[in-house]
Amino acid sequence: MTYPGQDSAATGRAASLAPPLQRLHIEKIAVFRALQIGDMLCAVPALRALRAAFPQAHITLIGLPWAAQFARRFHSYIDDFVAFPGHPALPEQPAQEERIPGFYRDMRERGFDLALQLHGSGQISNAIVRGFGARENAGFVLADDSAQRAALFVDYPEQGAEPLRLLHLPRHLGAPADDTDLEFPLIPEDEQELRAAGIGAGLQPGRYICIHPGARMRRRCWPPQLFAQVADTIASEYGMPVVLTGAGSEADLTAAIAGCMRTPAVDAARPMSLGAMAALMSKARLLVCNDTGVSHLASGLKLPSVVVFGTADMERWGPIDRELHRCVRGAEGAEAILAQARALLDATDSAAAPTPVQ
Repeated sequence: MTYPGQDSAATGRAASLAPPLQRLHIEKIAVFRALQIGDMLCAVPALRALRAAFPQAHITLIGLPWAAQFARRFHSYIDDFVAFPGHPALPEQPAQEERIPGFYRDMRERGFDLALQLHGSGQISNAIVRGFGARENAGFVLADDSAQRAALFVDYPEQGAEPLRLLHLPRHLGAPADDTDLEFPLIPEDEQELRAAGIGAGLQPGRYICIHPGARMRRRCWPPQLFAQVADTIASEYGMPVVLTGAGSEADLTAAIAGCMRTPAVDAARPMSLGAMAALMSKARLLVCNDTGVSHLASGLKLPSVVVFGTADMERWGPIDRELHRCVRGAEGAEAILAQARALLDATDSAAAPTPVQ
């Protein structure tokens, strides 16, 4: 089977056209970003910029199957969702061979006016997007890849935080791209699911700490005994309960931490939607987590956080707001994480303190 991305004929140049795109008649837009939750949250500023430029356009997100819920949550920016069946050169999911021909046929029949590649440098993904058959294509391209360069393509940024890198494309296209905030809107169903689970019962808003020890790749997880040390110290010094969060598949991690702790903890690792977990975290005073998607969730919720990094690129994947969110290398040890946690907790104490009567 031939896939877009393997056939050199599929990498022909898009028609030359000077931005800004407001000069074009754009009614249907496809956005390709088939990645996991953290990567998708990093794309929210770019999606917001696209919507601002084309408020009346019908925008379709093409992503991993799980992202149907992402599209529903961000319905202000996304009108439709199509599940991507995969590609043999992309690692996020196995390619569903039987679905691929029908998928590309469906994309072409939709008659997109513009297709955006927000998936990365474009070595594979630009040809995938060109396979959608849109009238115009735009995306990122490596600086030395002259074969794929066209007027609506921009050099893939090699530096900067991920949301800022992605904003280079809508800015190049003439869209307003100055708002870098992440967001994660909560909906009533999130609170309803959380109440039904009974996890938040007895927890006072602003009076508990969340510890999220998991990550999609276990090798990126900080050791449970060190998370336990941080949790015990914060609980003792600030008199607040600790809630251990995670997916159902991470129950072994939260159990290991609870087993190492001297103080009781609420173990909230169980099958639950991302929205319900966000509802739980939204009322916390602080989050301590690994460098994983939950750190971007904290940015969207404006929840103070300490993000524990391994060897990953902190400049790229760390939060943009380094006052509200602190990044620490796990190799620096528990005391370094605790120092940042104390700074954030003390800052929120000061902010909540009443103004003295004169």
